[in-house]
Amino acid sequence: MIPDDNYILLIGVRVYSEQQIIEDGYIKIKDQKIIEMGSSNELSNKDGFNVIEIPAHYNAVPGFIDVHIHGVAGADTMDATKEALDTMVMALPKEGTTSFLATTMTQEGKQIENALINAGEYIKEQQSPGKSEIIGIHLEGPFVNSLMAGAQPIQHIIDPDVALLKEWQKLSNETIKLVTLAPERPSGLAMIRYIKENGIIASIGHTAATYDEVNEAIEAGANHVTHLFNQMRGLHHREPGVVGAAFLREELKAEIIVDGVHVRPEMVNLAFKQKQSDGLILITDSMRAKCLKNGKYDLGGQEVTVENGKAILEDGTLAGSILKMGHAVKNIISFTGCSLDEAIEMSSVNPAKQLGIYDRKGSITVGKDADIVILDDDMEVYMTICRGSFAFKREEN
Repeated sequence: MIPDDNYILLIGVRVYSEQQIIEDGYIKIKDQKIIEMGSSNELSNKDGFNVIEIPAHYNAVPGFIDVHIHGVAGADTMDATKEALDTMVMALPKEGTTSFLATTMTQEGKQIENALINAGEYIKEQQSPGKSEIIGIHLEGPFVNSLMAGAQPIQHIIDPDVALLKEWQKLSNETIKLVTLAPERPSGLAMIRYIKENGIIASIGHTAATYDEVNEAIEAGANHVTHLFNQMRGLHHREPGVVGAAFLREELKAEIIVDGVHVRPEMVNLAFKQKQSDGLILITDSMRAKCLKNGKYDLGGQEVTVENGKAILEDGTLAGSILKMGHAVKNIISFTGCSLDEAIEMSSVNPAKQLGIYDRKGSITVGKDADIVILDDDMEVYMTICRGSFAFKREEN
């Protein structure tokens, strides 16, 4: 059974804190926050705390932050129901995700609006500790390029429209935090300027932009790239494209889907060598089929077939993933040889900094939200704490 209280003491575990790695460490949690931490031999007072002893070879790491996720366990942001978001916030701690951006997709305007209203209300009124926290909305489309639609339904793609985005931001309770758009489309740069001025992240994605057009977008305020390599102009020796700009421009943080399907392991390694751990953000871009069996599922009104770890449309186009964040962390270490510290930077630190919430999330340190994941020897999620309450503990055989 998972204990249910807000006074928790984790003890004996290797702690990947913001400042250092603490062998045989402890973390004290009270009222959703980390209130004390250090080496177990320095611990003076356990009174009143629910003491949880963790094996010394397990790792306590900051909760993962997924800035690009559509769905999980049969639910999708575009379902526009409280029940769908309930399912997502309860399912995601099992993979170590303690907070995320509920991600929409290109669809008929009314459907997008319903999803925004639903998520906006949920973010403001329905959240509680012990579940993954929705920290905002990622609007992926419809302001993209139909040449790079991927799984975004082409018939609903429109050019960037600042007035419409203003309206949608109001409908969402001002919770849109990231917008994916194609900067080369008419009014693309104007939208990026508006996004930047209003404290939102402008992300270059589903785009045929040239290297020069990406540079213009950066000048206008873009600082993010949606799922690097996928549905964008690739690297060419006479036209560096979006990928070349992502590699060369430090202003851009680049999301990457590390499932070995969307991007080959060798290309993940190339991206890591170019961007280093401070330039990449691990995402899942997962759809509702994650955690479910092989079969046929819906994504934005399109039938998706899930088989052998792939989610594809009828024409063979990749349609989101079924990747779990815990596995993305495990994969990036395997594909690149990076350290767990570097993987934490890509899964927790960078998304928190990019979203402007590093003062309360993204690392283990006193005063921050107690969003903590315990990883076992095999880098699998053993336990997850969301804002100071137990959200998941693996049942042992």
